[in-house]
Parts: sequence; C-alpha cells; structure tokens
Amino acid sequence: MQNLYKTTALVTVFTAFEHFLGFLYRIILSRTLGAEGLGVYQVALTVYSVFLTISASGLPVTLSRTISKHRAANTPKKGHAATSAAVLIALMFSLPITILLFAIRDPFSQIFADPRSADLFYILLFGLSFTALYTVIRGSFWGNRRFFAYSTVELFEEISMITIGIILILVVPSSIPNVNKAAIAVFVSHFLSFVVALVYYFIKGGKFTSPKKEFVPMLKSSLPVTSMRATSSLITSLISVLFPMRLIASGVSQARAMSEYGVVFGMVMPVLMLPSTLIGSIALVLVPELAENYYKKEKEKVASLVKKSMNITLLTASMLIPLFLVCGESVGIFLFSDAESGKLIAYSAFILIPMSISMITTSMLNSIGCEKQTLCFFLAGSAVMLLSVWFLPKYLGSGALVLGMALDYLLVSVCSLILLRKRTGKLGSVKYCFKLILAAVPVAAAGYGLKYLLMPVMSYVPATVIILIVMFGLEALLMWALKLFDFKAFFKRFLPKKLPFRKKARAHK
Repeated sequence: MQNLYKTTALVTVFTAFEHFLGFLYRIILSRTLGAEGLGVYQVALTVYSVFLTISASGLPVTLSRTISKHRAANTPKKGHAATSAAVLIALMFSLPITILLFAIRDPFSQIFADPRSADLFYILLFGLSFTALYTVIRGSFWGNRRFFAYSTVELFEEISMITIGIILILVVPSSIPNVNKAAIAVFVSHFLSFVVALVYYFIKGGKFTSPKKEFVPMLKSSLPVTSMRATSSLITSLISVLFPMRLIASGVSQARAMSEYGVVFGMVMPVLMLPSTLIGSIALVLVPELAENYYKKEKEKVASLVKKSMNITLLTASMLIPLFLVCGESVGIFLFSDAESGKLIAYSAFILIPMSISMITTSMLNSIGCEKQTLCFFLAGSAVMLLSVWFLPKYLGSGALVLGMALDYLLVSVCSLILLRKRTGKLGSVKYCFKLILAAVPVAAAGYGLKYLLMPVMSYVPATVIILIVMFGLEALLMWALKLFDFKAFFKRFLPKKLPFRKKARAHK
C-alpha cells in the first residue's frame, strides 16, 4: 500500500504540473482568442474528440486491465499480443474515419454553427491515427505499471503543445488566424508524442506479435468503454452545437451565445476540474492494482483500495468547495478578466463532490469488468443533461449547462456507489463524508466573514490571497482535530528518512 501512495504522489506531481501548464495556456488563449474565439476553438476540439474516442478511447483501460490479468495468471508474454491487438483495432477505426470525413468535407462542415470551427476540425483530423496509436501505447505503459513513462510522455505532449502554440500565436507573424494556429499546435504535439512513445516502447522491450487470440476479447471488452466515452464526446459535441442554438432561439445573438459556451467550457470547467489532477493519478495507479487483486480474489485488499481511494477523493473535493464558494468570483476576474466566469465557478462549487465520485467510481468499476453497467449509468445521466440544455437556457442562460452537469454527475455517482458496494463490499466512507461536511461549514463561514471585512478596504488580489491562506490553515486544523487526515503517517511516507529532527529523536530514545 505504501508503494501505491508513493506512486500516486509521483503521478500527481507530474499531473499537477501538466494541468498547471495547461491552465496557464488556457489563460493565454482566453486573452488572445477572446471568449468568442475560445468558443470556436472549443467546439472544434469537442467534435474532434468524438472521433478520437470512437477510434481508441476504450483501449487504454482495457489493455491495462488485460495486461494486469495476464500478470495475475503469470502469462506476461500475452501482453505483447494484447498490445498488438489494440494497435490493430485503433488503426481499423481511425483510418477509415479520417478518409471518410475528408471525402464528405463540404456536407459535414455544415454541422458547425461557425465555419471557423470546421477549419480547425480538419486541421486536427490529420493527426487522428497518430493520436489513437499514441493512446494505445500509453495504455501498455499503464498496464505494465510504467507510470513514470506514462506521465512523462503526457507531460511532453502538454509542453510541446504549449510551446508551439505560444510561438505560433505570439511570435511568428502571419496572416493565419490565431485559432488556426492553436489547432496546428495540437496536431503537431500529438504527432511528436506518438513518435516519443513509440521509441520508448521499443527501447523497453516492447514488440508487436500475432494478435489472433487477443483481438476478439480486446474488441469485446473495449466496446462498452468506447461506447460510453464516444457517446460522452458526441454529447459534448452535440451540446456545443445545441446550447448556442437554444440560446439564439431565446433571443441571444450568435456572438453572445458562443461567448456563453466559451465561458462555461473554456473558463469554468478547467477550474472545476482541479480535483481531477489527484483523482486521475489515483485512478491511473489504482486500475492495474485493483484489477490484479480482483482477479486473484483477494477481497480484503480490494476493499481496502476502494475505501482509501474514496476517502482521498472525498477529501480533495470537500477541501476545494469552500474555497470556490468564497473566492470563485475573484479567481474568474484574476485568471480570465471575466466576472461572469467567476460567479459561475462559485455557483458550481457543489458539483465537485458528485463529479469527483463519478470519476473515481467509474474507473474502479471499469477495472473490475463492469463496463456495461457504467455505460448505462452514463447514458441515464446524459439524458438528464440534454433535457436541461434543451429546456432551460431560456430561463437560466449558461446556468442551464451547469445545472445539467450537476444532475448528470449526481445520478452517475449514486448509481456507481450502489454497484461498487455490491461488488466490493461495504464502502466505509459515509461517516468520513459526514465529517468532511462538518469541517467545510466553518471554513466557508470564516471565508465569507473575511471577504466581507477585507474586500471593501483592499484590492481583490491581496484580499483573496489572505482569505485563501486563512481558509487553508483552518482546513488543516479541522482535519487534524477531526482526524480526517493522518499527518504523521503522511510525513513518514513522503519525507526523507535522514532528516535532522529524526536523528535527534532516535538519539534521544
């Protein structure tokens, strides 16, 4: 378990740094492209993600679980065949999709509300096969527990995209629109990451062998996950078209409609996804570990992994809720120079708990073979979200999108928790969650009090910094008092053993 903690910490550091860089890049894009340009860029990305998802999204987690299963059965050589099967499946889907979409470019471009989004989409489409293969190769790193390689390649992708994007947008003078340059940066970064991942795969002894015995099982296992994620991307793309359309139907201008969409998905969601840094790291390390123990039928280890993962997830989400409630508006102004995005961040703070639970439980359920059930949960949640987007923009504006996401995550998290309890036993996190809620209330109250006192007499930056520091300190104190976090165990695991104060303690003894 200690190795699990340390590996999760290592992956979290990589992921946090990657998200930090991506967040800075998002700020640069929001300021150079504007809310409207960011909306155009986001629409192209969401439509492209549909076809990337269809091509390969279910393969990494399925490949990781398959490699773990072969490890549990002591047949590791079959992992090469599984990887080869996954590569073949990715090519089988991505190449025909690319050819078909270029063949029907004119009629397909009509689905975009803004012609600029169509241009960006076809720039991205050039790299579909490269990106699909890249995700499969990273899936093999995942299954073989090469988390350092997995995280390093992902970080390389982010750094190359940001570097190329900044150079093209801010340095290289040309008549090419900035939104097109941003799309070119995405394409080039995906291609470079594919090359790096492939070279590393062969250096570490990877090879492609006959996929005959693994092809059909891999295809069957990956289809439910692919279907869920493809549907997710499709729904996101549908919303990118439907939401502005419904706003326009309610009397909003096209520019304002695209701006509202850009605010939610380009500004609010990146902030709300902050917990995904840690949750994604937990899921990355947990999936092969949980799958191997599950197939070995070691129930106690499975239950322990589930409980600890749930507790860390709940702790992360509940710590951020008071901070977003109190400082959300200031964050929106500081990061994006947009007060509306800040208000939405504050209003959306409570989404963090169901969103975080749905993320970690879906990963855990997929790792133990419950892909079909998670697909059904997802479809039910998506139906609720689409209903909200269709009927409520007239009354709530961009709030309809936020409410739809909240209802979606809530339904999925409840259903997933029920199924996870049936498969792995008692979760043991209800009492812990109740304590977290008790701790969050005084932290939020103290934050609102400080905001009321400081904001009238100070500018929002120093006032926000003071409020955040006080709230963090109070959270740490309450976590210690309520025994929500074991600080002593944390320092023992992660601090170097040869520290001066530890030597003195041993000498004293």
